[in-house]
Amino acid sequence: MAHHKSAKKRIKTNEKRRIYNRSIKSRVKTYTRYFKEGVEEVAKDASKASELREDVSQKLVKAVSELHKAVSKGVMHKNTAGRKIGRLTNMFNKTFQN
Repeated sequence: MAHHKSAKKRIKTNEKRRIYNRSIKSRVKTYTRYFKEGVEEVAKDASKASELREDVSQKLVKAVSELHKAVSKGVMHKNTAGRKIGRLTNMFNKTFQN
């Protein structure tokens, strides 16, 4: 347990930041999952690919947007976000390469 006033304050602020960071990371994971589910749906039934392309594209844009927001808020390092964006984009391109 902290004894100094500043240490007690750090405990409070650290907890607030932890909760905030967690919520941002959760949003990133959620939108990434939505995108991956869309890609899996196309992979299951390739005949729907042309119909679902726009929907999956919008999900990719939203996931990338959330990753950029996480970087701007200092929750995620820019290289980490860049790597994740690259992987998602590659996944999209492989799915819709026709």
